Amino acid sequence: MPRFAANLTMLFTERAFVDRFGAAAAAGFEGVEFLFPYAEAAGILRERLDAAGLALALFNAPPGDWAAGERGFAALPGEEARFERSFAQALDYARVLRPGRLHVMAGIATGPAARATFVANLRRAAAAAPDMVLTIEPLNARDMPGYHLASSDEALRVIEAVGAENLKLQFDLYHTQISEGDLTRRIEALAPVIGHVQIAGVPDREEPDRGELALGHLMDVLDSVGYEGWVGCEYRPAGRTEDGLGWLAPWRRGEIVGGGDE
Repeated sequence: MPRFAANLTMLFTERAFVDRFGAAAAAGFEGVEFLFPYAEAAGILRERLDAAGLALALFNAPPGDWAAGERGFAALPGEEARFERSFAQALDYARVLRPGRLHVMAGIATGPAARATFVANLRRAAAAAPDMVLTIEPLNARDMPGYHLASSDEALRVIEAVGAENLKLQFDLYHTQISEGDLTRRIEALAPVIGHVQIAGVPDREEPDRGELALGHLMDVLDSVGYEGWVGCEYRPAGRTEDGLGWLAPWRRGEIVGGGDE
């Protein structure tokens, strides 16, 4: 049965960030994730997690200057020292926040040199954090043109090249449906390397029961391949977050074991 984590960067945004933890718990979420925690002290976020009784599924390593268009820099040649410093900051936060996963963003970069840089940086990061599961995520080229990973096949090749047991695939159903489709077969084929799952409706990235995806079926598929991790809810609500949570109610109430009668 899926365990859903609210992405607090995108959900409950009517509230200040530190107030979203309690809102997520009240709405029935067991866990949360977010993009970047670095604007807040790690200790304060730990207090909010504990007070709400929530697990932390995932957050991202620092992305660089987001406003200037940076989307990570692990694949940028010449930025190795900068990546090492930023990853050390992420680990400092992780020691306090204890996330299930830490996502390393590749950045806007193409070509063989970028790939070699990405593999080398990931290899060092995985060795520096042997008790932490790291993830990499392919992003669709419509939303994130030029991002270094655009398909699950590319991500799989990187994982194989790095050769670290603690490096996994962050499998976002929204991005993968736009880039590749064939989600059922891709989940089945990639199950051994999937370390985290995220969902959103396609094509508008709204509630996950809107648009092209059969949410109940896909949750059944994840169950069938033995996935036991978190499902991060990384979508933009069409209105107030609470008003669009009807999709969560059946799982929250335990009425659906697998979701196949959606």
